[in-house]
Amino acid sequence: CLEMMINKPINIRADVTNDNLVGKSHMWGAPDLPADMPYPYVMVQTEDGEEYPEPLPFVAQIRLADIAHLDAEGLLPHTGMLYVFAAIDYFLGNDTPLETPMHGEPGDLVKVLYSEEEEGLEPYELHWEGTDESVFMPPMALQFTCDDSDDYSARMLGLPFHDEVADEFPNHVVLFQIEEDDRVDLRFFDCGSYYILARPDDLRRRDFNRIYTSLFTY
Repeated sequence: CLEMMINKPINIRADVTNDNLVGKSHMWGAPDLPADMPYPYVMVQTEDGEEYPEPLPFVAQIRLADIAHLDAEGLLPHTGMLYVFAAIDYFLGNDTPLETPMHGEPGDLVKVLYSEEEEGLEPYELHWEGTDESVFMPPMALQFTCDDSDDYSARMLGLPFHDEVADEFPNHVVLFQIEEDDRVDLRFFDCGSYYILARPDDLRRRDFNRIYTSLFTY
């Protein structure tokens, strides 16, 4: 699974399930956070100058032991949990005050968090105002492969699939690539992919703050 001394991309397939996914790898749903890890919020300013915190949409959590055998270059820890949050609600068809960062540094609008903890995790509870209804959609179970299939919901590691993204961000690898999915009404304009990128050396140093985004559309 090596290509030019960089991992071959890990294909991630998300499947609808009735299984309990607490503490397991999944997309969507609620993140299972350690007690000492705060949920990421973004401060939003209203037209009258007031501010309020808006929760950053949760995308996925990866139990890193699940992909350790596919990460021969050791770009990520092989234990613990990796969490991906990104302001992509607009592309899910939701009203949102958060503007999706298209290219470059995303600031507070994309967050990748790492925790060494794997046990005793609890789903974060967040409800629509005035209701007991969770804001999170049902979670999907994940399968990881390093084959050449084009059947994937997301990708990790490896070089960008699209040449335009690779040229825009040389010497970067894919930390997480989000693909369109009609099951959750996710579409990037007419057709596209959303990249979260990082330099390999930053990942080896466990620095998940220096990330970049690129929205590729056909």
